[in-house]
Amino acid sequence: MTTKVRIRTNHHVREFKYRSEVPAKVLADQFDYQDDDASDTYFKYLGMWYHTDTFIWTPYDPYWDGAHGECAFSAVMIKLVDDGYIVGRAIW
Repeated sequence: MTTKVRIRTNHHVREFKYRSEVPAKVLADQFDYQDDDASDTYFKYLGMWYHTDTFIWTPYDPYWDGAHGECAFSAVMIKLVDDGYIVGRAIW
């Protein structure tokens, strides 16, 4: 039996945030494992901060480049494009 994955997105291309744009508390709480010279590929989605190093390749849909699991039934999905990224949420 296969499970249908629904991905919700508005397909808007967004720009990544620089490390200097991420609040210091967020860096200390969520990204303390990173060096100060970590790539500037942070973004905020639905009130949560993410970095591309927390995403893994996903077989769900060839359109998407990676997924960040949130719980057993959902994940944040990312598609990298020349000008930034597209983000969405997968629910199954």
